[in-house]
Amino acid sequence: MKTFVDQGKTIISTDPAAHDVLNDVHEQDEAEALAQDSELRAAPVALAQHGERLDRALTFLAPEFSRSYVQQLVDAGAAQVNGRVLSKQSHKVKVGDLLQLELRATPQSQAFKPEAMALDVIYQDAHLMVINKPAGLVVHPAPGNWSGTLLNGLLAHDPEIAQVPRAGIVHRLDKDTSGLMVVARNRLAMDALVQAIAARTVSRQYLAVGHKPWSGAAMVSVNAPIGRDPRNRLRMAVVDLLKNAGKTAQTDIHFMGNSVDACLVRCVLHTGRTHQIRVHMASIGHALVADAVYGGNPLLGMQRQALHAFRLAFAHPVSGEPLAFEAPPPSDFLDLLGALGLGLQ
Repeated sequence: MKTFVDQGKTIISTDPAAHDVLNDVHEQDEAEALAQDSELRAAPVALAQHGERLDRALTFLAPEFSRSYVQQLVDAGAAQVNGRVLSKQSHKVKVGDLLQLELRATPQSQAFKPEAMALDVIYQDAHLMVINKPAGLVVHPAPGNWSGTLLNGLLAHDPEIAQVPRAGIVHRLDKDTSGLMVVARNRLAMDALVQAIAARTVSRQYLAVGHKPWSGAAMVSVNAPIGRDPRNRLRMAVVDLLKNAGKTAQTDIHFMGNSVDACLVRCVLHTGRTHQIRVHMASIGHALVADAVYGGNPLLGMQRQALHAFRLAFAHPVSGEPLAFEAPPPSDFLDLLGALGLGLQ
């Protein structure tokens, strides 16, 4: 096995060597098609469209674009019914209504563009790269962050990666989580990595600092389903699958050290649910330091959730060679450990 440890510098290697990600191919195609001036389209509502929602009826004016893009245009005031601007997507149209839609670039359609930024690439070959992502960097464009994301930086760093869905991103870290991510540089590698993640053969380990001292067993395996919090749809929660939608989730949590106010743990993911470690740590009474969404508070200068993806291991998607990477925590995480009197073993 080859193991690579990031010591704060970029290491480039020249060694030779399925699912929803495909939707992003369409997003990139739309971005290219919309890199032009606006276009006005109009047509009357046909009998077969009578009673349809406005956003659905408008897709007949722009069949080459996604419904999501059409909905963005409606929200932006680019749709008219009988000469009147309507921004209510659920408005029901009637036969004979004159629909008008202005096709123009939206923030989302312009999201897939290169933006130069400093990337900490700790490994790269012809098929993949491993990035040490800083806290504060959004991985993929989304509402509120249509630019300045890791995806934009990847497109600038490697122009050929634009040919790969989602610029090769096969898994994500939350904005305020730091650490290691693998990125595919071609479609062959991407398909193999997506399959490996689905088969749970990619090992991902994290360091986390939770509130309150640890007690009990030195290792706890939290096997608790995660879904949207039924009381707050903006966050996730441990849910009862008999009552709420969700997916099984398992995290092994290994105790590493205690202080008066907090504990240091190592978390091993067996699944990759949204906010999994944050939700599972909160569910056992150890919300992450500074994770306000799940009950954590800032502590000793730490202002973002105390979570760092420090180890990543997997078989090379083309050669099959075992690879392992480690990245030490950034300075804010280390400063927190120092202030707590906790050290890494």
